[in-house]
Amino acid sequence: MTAPAASPIRVLIVDDDPLLRAGLAMMLGGAPGLEVVGEAGDGAEVPELVASRCPDVVLMDIRMPSTDGLTATERLRARADAPEVVVLTTFDADEHVLRALGGGAAGFVLKDTPPAEIVEAVHRVAQGHPVLSPSVIRRLITRATGGDARGRRRERARERLSVLNDRERDVAVAVGQGRSNAEIGAALHLSVPTVKTHVSRLLAKLDLNNRVQIALLAHDAGLVEDTGPED
Repeated sequence: MTAPAASPIRVLIVDDDPLLRAGLAMMLGGAPGLEVVGEAGDGAEVPELVASRCPDVVLMDIRMPSTDGLTATERLRARADAPEVVVLTTFDADEHVLRALGGGAAGFVLKDTPPAEIVEAVHRVAQGHPVLSPSVIRRLITRATGGDARGRRRERARERLSVLNDRERDVAVAVGQGRSNAEIGAALHLSVPTVKTHVSRLLAKLDLNNRVQIALLAHDAGLVEDTGPED
């Protein structure tokens, strides 16, 4: 008996440039496993479209005329059962990156990224894996290794993580290393469902809403630099 085909990943495109929206819709709509279910030209339109079109992933521009993409992302990700958000922009300034990831975006991708990589980013984010452009990763590394501010961030992050038990801390480190649930399970000798349970507990205990935020906190605390789960 043939297994039923997996449902396509439903994508909502939010950008104030109609030509770019059209190009993204054509590219993503023609990619296997993806379906473009709506478009918006401003962040203010996002709540209604998300409610009516039920996307799995929202591609979100930053600069828009009424409600910018960072504000729209924060509002959207604060809702229960919110779709994942990939910020797709020409701007990779530190404040944009940190606000987007802190607001719950699961990805930050530049618009000059090759089309195939944008398609892959949508698939990865829909599967629960964070996606960051290389320039963004470099910025985060610089942030994590920079001077007095680093010391203050480390102290605050370690205070937040002090509520975790040893196993939860190990899982947080592994998330910070970018490992998938299967990889974490293999490294820590846990089943994938158990890993998922630990990640859910981390999110609840730390008042976070996705794995990217766990990873940022683990990096800020210095855990990823200092230690990690043994293979």
